[in-house]
Amino acid sequence: MTYQSLQGKVAIVGGGAKNLGGLISKMLADQGAKIVVHYNSVSSKATADQMVATIKAVGSDAFAIQGDLTQVSNVTQLFDAAIQHFGQVDIAINTAGMVIKKPFTEISEQDYDQIFAINAKAAFFFMQEAGKRLTDGGKICTIVTSLLAAFTGYYSIYAGSKAPVEHFTRAASKEFGSRGISVTAVAPGPMETPFFYGQETTESAAYHQAAADLSKFTKTGLTDINDIAPLVLFLVTDGWWITGQTIFANGGYTTR
Repeated sequence: MTYQSLQGKVAIVGGGAKNLGGLISKMLADQGAKIVVHYNSVSSKATADQMVATIKAVGSDAFAIQGDLTQVSNVTQLFDAAIQHFGQVDIAINTAGMVIKKPFTEISEQDYDQIFAINAKAAFFFMQEAGKRLTDGGKICTIVTSLLAAFTGYYSIYAGSKAPVEHFTRAASKEFGSRGISVTAVAPGPMETPFFYGQETTESAAYHQAAADLSKFTKTGLTDINDIAPLVLFLVTDGWWITGQTIFANGGYTTR
């Protein structure tokens, strides 16, 4: 598929060094965008530096920046660095997040505070800063989860901490739309990444691998990052008319 050229555009990708975020960074760069590769912890620095090298190898430009986005000052510094380095920001995509899978009665206050800080607080202030700093006609996209449409146990604070992003997306689309900025959320099904297997038993993994209508047409039965990254790329290019919505992309795993 051919996408709208991103020559001259600058994109910040939260969690943009590896997995889905890394693929999004690479695909944006392939279309000509300059990339700010955000990563959370020092342990990811080498991966982030490798992503920068990969982007430069395809003829675009990039730099990496570390920061815990649950601290609002780090969100501000992320956008400051992008503008200082490239002069503008046109696209802001946030893939950062965490999963906690536990019985309702075993969730601690620390669990609750940690996951809401990452999945809700950081997402809000990332979107807020994007709304302040993006050029007119910019694009904002946040990765959420298809569990927002599922009726299930054990994921109470994971789905619960992602749910506010739907409301943030709708409100931001109304407030930023007068500047031509579209705001979307993408809700993948269970994805084939290390994050998935770290939460699941053999039995629960097998369930998820067979739960989507299109599972048998995939290698693992799970959502592949290669099915999600092109959707995000579409939403921040030719799909600009889609705004204020959460797109459930999960092969028929669940829907509303």
